[in-house]
Amino acid sequence: MFKTNGIFVQCVFGERKGASIFFYSRNNMASFKTNYLLVCFSFMVSTLSVKACVRTVEAAVPEELKAGYIISEVNLQHCLNNTHLELTTSDPDFAIQQDGLLYATHSTRIHSGERAFVIWLQDQQSQQKWKIDVALSVEHNMVKREVNLKRSKRRWRPLPFSIRENDFPPFPKEIQQVQSDSSQNYDIIYKIYGQGVNLPPIGLFSVVPETGMLKVHRAVDREQIAEYKFFAEAVSTDGVKRDRDLDITVKVEDENDNRPEFTDVVVLSVPEHSEIGAIVGQVNATDRDEPGTLFTQMAYKIISSTDLFSIQSETGIMYTASTALDRETKDTYELTVEATDCKGQHYGLSNTGTVRIVLTDINDNPPTFKANKYEAKVEENQKDVLILRIPVEDKDLFNTSNWKAKFVIKKGNENGNFRIETDPVTNEGLLYVVKPFDYEKNKIVKLEVAAENEAELVGTKSTWATVPVDVNVINVDEGPEFETPNLFLRIKENEPNGTLIGIYKALDPETKSSDGIKYYKISDPASWIQVEKNTGKLLVAGNMDRESSFVTNGMYNITVNAVDQSSKTGTGTVEIYLEDENDNNPIITNKDLVICEHYGQLGYVKVEAEDKDAEPLSSPFVFSFPKDHDKNWKITNEKATSMHLEQATELPTGTYNVPVIIGDQQGKGEQQIVTVRICKCISGQCVASQTSAALGVWGILALLLAIALLLLLCILLTCFCGKKKEKVDLDNGAEAVLIKSNTEGPGEEVMAPNFKMSAQQTALEQESQFLQQSGGGLQDIRLSDFQNVNNVYGSQTLGSGMQNDPSSFLSATNSTFQTNYGQQFGSGIQHYADKNGTSIWRTNGLVIDQKLNGFVTEHNDRFAEDISHVYGFEGRGSFAGSVGCCSDLNDDSGIEFINTLGPKFRTLAQVCTKK
Repeated sequence: MFKTNGIFVQCVFGERKGASIFFYSRNNMASFKTNYLLVCFSFMVSTLSVKACVRTVEAAVPEELKAGYIISEVNLQHCLNNTHLELTTSDPDFAIQQDGLLYATHSTRIHSGERAFVIWLQDQQSQQKWKIDVALSVEHNMVKREVNLKRSKRRWRPLPFSIRENDFPPFPKEIQQVQSDSSQNYDIIYKIYGQGVNLPPIGLFSVVPETGMLKVHRAVDREQIAEYKFFAEAVSTDGVKRDRDLDITVKVEDENDNRPEFTDVVVLSVPEHSEIGAIVGQVNATDRDEPGTLFTQMAYKIISSTDLFSIQSETGIMYTASTALDRETKDTYELTVEATDCKGQHYGLSNTGTVRIVLTDINDNPPTFKANKYEAKVEENQKDVLILRIPVEDKDLFNTSNWKAKFVIKKGNENGNFRIETDPVTNEGLLYVVKPFDYEKNKIVKLEVAAENEAELVGTKSTWATVPVDVNVINVDEGPEFETPNLFLRIKENEPNGTLIGIYKALDPETKSSDGIKYYKISDPASWIQVEKNTGKLLVAGNMDRESSFVTNGMYNITVNAVDQSSKTGTGTVEIYLEDENDNNPIITNKDLVICEHYGQLGYVKVEAEDKDAEPLSSPFVFSFPKDHDKNWKITNEKATSMHLEQATELPTGTYNVPVIIGDQQGKGEQQIVTVRICKCISGQCVASQTSAALGVWGILALLLAIALLLLLCILLTCFCGKKKEKVDLDNGAEAVLIKSNTEGPGEEVMAPNFKMSAQQTALEQESQFLQQSGGGLQDIRLSDFQNVNNVYGSQTLGSGMQNDPSSFLSATNSTFQTNYGQQFGSGIQHYADKNGTSIWRTNGLVIDQKLNGFVTEHNDRFAEDISHVYGFEGRGSFAGSVGCCSDLNDDSGIEFINTLGPKFRTLAQVCTKK
């Protein structure tokens, strides 16, 4: 229910009241009555026509709505003319379909628990409008949405209204009044907030708190903001909201205050010589005024003076109006086009723009020659030379397929002497001679050359141009020429030397004579031909074998040079075909063959042969055996060049030489040997045999050589080892090594006189002292044990009874033997305390010198068997008896301990126990 300045307006129809209508008039009461009747009548018609249409929709929805969420289904069946309805909503987050389905178009949130908007229905034919209020409220934990189509209490709101842009002062101006039904019971204070109030543009709208009158404070521009949305609230004087906030939308009515605009320059193109009415392009101007209104509907026209183009007023599409558009005359046109809004009415606003039309090229101009005729000259016998450049002109676009020339020789080149190309830079024709001319045969050659383009001609009646070209051949002094460049001869191979096979003569092209011409060979790979210098006769100079590697498919070529008196030359080729003769026997190509032995099966090998002669002097071959063959083999599976050599009986493993006779078709052939090896195989390969069926000559020679070398080695060993010398072994001093003692058996080079008695007694004293200090057996002897033992022998040797270790040191100054490192006694092993390498070598030298000195003084009785010998001390506790010549050789007892000394002492044990 609304009030207008204290005048209450309500229309009643029958028993049903119509909606309360806000009516504000600045006229007097008389005019109010008239307006009242008109309003009530029009509202009555509208109400009757939408009698059953829904007015309010209330729905409970979640606080968060996703895009596509269905809110309700609104019954629009009886709303205006539902076949021509235009449905819109005041909230862009929601939309409604023609079937009444109301849904969310964007994901949104219901703030403050409530949200309201309006559905507008407009009949497109009668332009009648109807409004449906939609109120959404948040219901938590809702399970089912319901569409409430029941009539509910009206919300307070004004009718839709708008303001004009660019309105004139004074400001502020009253634009609309809002009132709430709660004002009947309470004193209401109205407030507004939102866009244009406390949000930019701030301060544009205000409200009178007591009356709800809305005001605008300055002019607005629709092109900046087309509509404003803000909210109004009704609060009682005690500060309590008495109604839900009302969303208010103020639309800005457009005025035609913007002229059409063009881009800087509109560039269009069209081929030259196009048909009348060919589309050039479209001109499009823009207008900032409200789209879809009269203010943005354009009308175009060309204001430049031209009869070549036209433009469609409503669409701005430009067309050709003439066929006289020639790019070669003028390639660009600039026109001024005017665009006027309001469909070109006189009150519409207009603007102009520049349209540039570029004509694209077509091949409507063939290339033309700059001259009516061209001449060129060339020396005879020249080839691959440029003789003429032919320039052309073309008016079409440079460096395109319409401009690039292509030259064709129409006449005069039947023999292929010429070639013509196009210079890619200058577009000229380049005429070449590729085959030489003979002045005596062609003094002048007439050509006809045509100039074309890479693209075909269009849009013209012209044809490709042609021009005559005369080529003059210049005479030069030429060398001799052979009667034929290639002389073909046919002879038999193996012709005897000196045989005349042909004459190859050359003539002077000027005199047609061969006088004074000399002939020389340039190429004769096998040196088979002799060329007589003065006559050009060709004679056989070697054995011309058709099967030679110099012959290819029976052909042999030589090159001959003819030289005249002025030293000019001419060259010719002699092609000699050699006829075949039966001068080659068939030859076996695989003479060494292998048969793998298989138990119970007879093997075979494939024998292949070849004949260098050609048919019918070669294959197919005839294979046979000589009359005296051993019947162990047979020939099977004969073919043109091969046969199978198969075992006729089982043969043992070994190598067999099988004679075979092979003859060609003429019966020419000879006996040949095929070597066949029969063996055991693994993976197709023969394995080595333990026995050989035969020993070859080389095997016997190798065996004899090995025996001779062995005999020679034995002789050398006998010579070097015939006389046994005393040995002094060098020991590395390592422990647990078996050290050889001096030989103590008869026949050794040992004599008792080599020892002085004092030395023997000293040794016995040392033995007694040693036995008291040690327990016998294997002992470790240190340097301290023998520091007081010095045996002075003068120039005499120690004899063989005691073997000194290589590390013993002999003082050369006083010939004193000092046991620095120890000695070996019997089976004992001394551990050494010093490893000085220099002392070892010095000791060895002194020992050898003393031995040699002792041998000089030896007597003949040194070989006696029963004389007494003195031996070195062999250690304490030895169970073994003497090993001298007087010992009891049958006494084996007491030496079993040797078995416990380990493997390194077994050699010594074997020596001691040997009978």
